[in-house]
Amino acid sequence: MRALLQLLAVCALASATPSRRADHVIHERRVAEPVGWTKVRRLEADKTLPLRIGMRQQNLHMLDELLMSVSHPDSLSYGQHWTPDRVADFFAPGDSTIAAIKEWLTGTGFAGDRIHVSPSKGWIEVNATIGEVEYLLDTEYHVYEHTSGAKQLGCHEYSVPDHIRDHVEMIKPTVQLNTRVPEDPRRLRKRANPDHLGQLLGANGPKTNGVKVNAKPTLDECDQFITPDCLRALYNFYYTPKATDKNSYGIVEFTPNAYLADDLDLFFKNFSSSLVGKRPILISIDGGVLQTSNQSFEFNGESDLDLEYAMTLTNPQPITLLQTGDLIEGASFDNFLDAVDGSFCTFEGGDDPDNDGIYPDTAPGGFNGTSCGIIKPPHVISISYGLDEGQTPHAYAVRQCKEYAKLGLLGTTVLYSTGDSGVAGGNGVCQNSTGLNDPGGGLNEDRFNPDFPASCPYVVAVGATQINSGSTVHDPESACDRGIHSGGGFSDIFPMPSYQKAAVSSFLRAHPPPYSAAHIKLIDIFKARGFPDLSANGANYVTAVNGEFSLTFGTSASSPVVGSMIAMINDARIAAGKGPVGFINPAIYSTKFADAFNDITSGNNPGCGTDGFTAVKGWDPVTGVGTPNFGKLLPLFLSLP
Repeated sequence: MRALLQLLAVCALASATPSRRADHVIHERRVAEPVGWTKVRRLEADKTLPLRIGMRQQNLHMLDELLMSVSHPDSLSYGQHWTPDRVADFFAPGDSTIAAIKEWLTGTGFAGDRIHVSPSKGWIEVNATIGEVEYLLDTEYHVYEHTSGAKQLGCHEYSVPDHIRDHVEMIKPTVQLNTRVPEDPRRLRKRANPDHLGQLLGANGPKTNGVKVNAKPTLDECDQFITPDCLRALYNFYYTPKATDKNSYGIVEFTPNAYLADDLDLFFKNFSSSLVGKRPILISIDGGVLQTSNQSFEFNGESDLDLEYAMTLTNPQPITLLQTGDLIEGASFDNFLDAVDGSFCTFEGGDDPDNDGIYPDTAPGGFNGTSCGIIKPPHVISISYGLDEGQTPHAYAVRQCKEYAKLGLLGTTVLYSTGDSGVAGGNGVCQNSTGLNDPGGGLNEDRFNPDFPASCPYVVAVGATQINSGSTVHDPESACDRGIHSGGGFSDIFPMPSYQKAAVSSFLRAHPPPYSAAHIKLIDIFKARGFPDLSANGANYVTAVNGEFSLTFGTSASSPVVGSMIAMINDARIAAGKGPVGFINPAIYSTKFADAFNDITSGNNPGCGTDGFTAVKGWDPVTGVGTPNFGKLLPLFLSLP
């Protein structure tokens, strides 16, 4: 299962509601105060913060159509991916937007030399006092205190002039409670407990049942012990790469999660001897380090699992490790996106002070630099981390989702695990009747809590299956219920994409969910993005962690396994003189590819006091279209231009 990177705010874009000033309209408003936070006092007017104004990009209404044109197997322009420069230029905010916001700022009293435009033209930054920002946005900033003692700043709502509203996508920091109260105007910190940045929090990481494995399992024991050979047999995944110098496969990890070299070698000695001594290619993003001070399943389980299986299943393909965030500030998804897509960068390398690590990090031991566009995005990227949609700001999620679509335009396949708590969020957290995360769970009013970014329609969302006890690699799998339950359901933010409309609508007609709005936030789920897209085994993985073999469970395992298959399909295409497959969802949902998946028709994904959804014939919100048959997928993708 993925590691939960907790966000402590819930907000929604507001309509053009009148504000206190006649020329302003409310742009964003927090739905309600987040659970555990109390407003304690007004923030001092002389405090300083870096105000970032996200400008509305142009041509975004064409993004879905353009992505489908290079991704749908029936398209005449399939595989004709764009260059980074073309993507950046096509979607950059127009000159009129930049001019309008600059005029607004200067008209409010900000000198021109205080206003900076990011290299990608996506953001405008201005350092301002709280008093200046309150006047600019017609709002009030307060200090909020959490039950843990952490203090953060924010406002309940903010407004912009009516003629500016269509030029602004979001403004940071405002309605999200993720910006720490600045004790020194020269040093701003995002989180109150840097010792735990990026750390797998308790049950939110991949799970282990404590069972130690002392002998190398055989294929006859795959129902109890999953090994690389089990996965090869399960998914007909037999392939030797031919174009490793032209292909690329990336795994994203967030500091302080890190692999241990001795763990890799212990695993390779038993399952892929030619890899002993080999390591992934380290790309340090925003000071990402392979820390060894903290060693436990909590700190090493995720990275060890991802790399042991990705490297073994694609051997000898080099694996790129996108290690993100320093030990002081940490990082989140935007930080990794900055590094692989320069057009996503904010001011001077780009960080979101509300939700991500802020770099340069001038704290002692911090990374005093930026990582904007430092690496070409790998052809495949697997990420076994996630957030609860219920705690993800709407504008943050939408903006990030669009960036995944742009990576698809570039020819990159982005895979995310869907979480391990069924229809609930991390740790089994559900949403209450006000739309906020409720750790109580199980109450009738508790709503399902989808996973993000898995709920974004422009990523490949990967759920989990299992070999049933007493079954073999030749028998049908079921939805995973050992240790974890495959995350799945329907987004509360994103609409149903065209590529899955037929499959998801068919499921809903044949198997209408027996749930009301008390459990599903969207009244009409016929219009919501469904996930996962597909699945792979997620139970009983034999993993070397902290010098011994143990069993690991979670969609954290499923994502890099599917990513390995896509990477090898890319290898075959590149060897044949073709390009990478890029965004695969339009293909895997098409009738042409239907026979290339093993349909999963048993199991469910309970949560929030319900049985969740049930795996049935065809697509379902538990296992998606099923598990891949690599031997059938390969010729289908090879047949495409």
